[in-house]
Amino acid sequence: MSSLPEMTHAAATDRVSREALFEGLLRIGDSALILGHRVSEWCGHAPALEEDIALANVALDLIGQTQLWLELAGTVEGKGRSADDLAYLRDAWDFRNLLICERPNGDFGHTLMRQFLFDAYHHELLKGLSASSDPRVAEIAAKAGKEVAYHLERSSDLVVRLGDGTEESHRRMQEALEALWPYTGEMFLRDDKDAELADAGIAPDPASLRPAWERTVREVMTDATLQVPDSTFAHKGGKQGIHSEYLGYILAEMQFLQRAYPGASW
Repeated sequence: MSSLPEMTHAAATDRVSREALFEGLLRIGDSALILGHRVSEWCGHAPALEEDIALANVALDLIGQTQLWLELAGTVEGKGRSADDLAYLRDAWDFRNLLICERPNGDFGHTLMRQFLFDAYHHELLKGLSASSDPRVAEIAAKAGKEVAYHLERSSDLVVRLGDGTEESHRRMQEALEALWPYTGEMFLRDDKDAELADAGIAPDPASLRPAWERTVREVMTDATLQVPDSTFAHKGGKQGIHSEYLGYILAEMQFLQRAYPGASW
């Protein structure tokens, strides 16, 4: 994978503070990393061989995108940290992923519902980022957007097939939707860093993504014969480093080798 173009520290702060841009990049990269790791847990355990391979490919796509986002984040930060350093040598409170990404896999239907809800958001986010005033951000988003368009197509199809399938599959998909719905609101919450990036044209305002996301979700849920919850309650905190206990377990597994053998390479 090719490295991103070199940049000066001044270029990072032309339109926005280095801190805001660094945090914004972590939020995108960390969500892809943690969800990619979650999805990879299905490797060898999916209900069918085709799904095992498909989920592994989705996980690889997300982790590949992570490398690009965290590489750029390290460059912007200017402290010499690589993508690997940011992935493997930070503690839970330093991660900025959305809480939905760290939720347990549950059954296969629960995993697919989580994937769909995130894919619908991720697709809109990357469309907005592809028009970024920062060419490095736009370049990564354009590349990742092609992969995520496929992720969304696949997860949408499977949610419909299971939602409008047997009585049992319908029940499980409805339960998954109701359990995960309170974690979707965080995707669209805006703080000072989001505002700074949006004002500079580097990233879209999170709230602006919600209408298109809701249209996609409601269209798919209608086809899947599933009822969208009325609740507007939103769990939040992941973007500011406040996480559930689940992230600690993910990091203990994901970071073990690097922590046990610092600097190991092969």
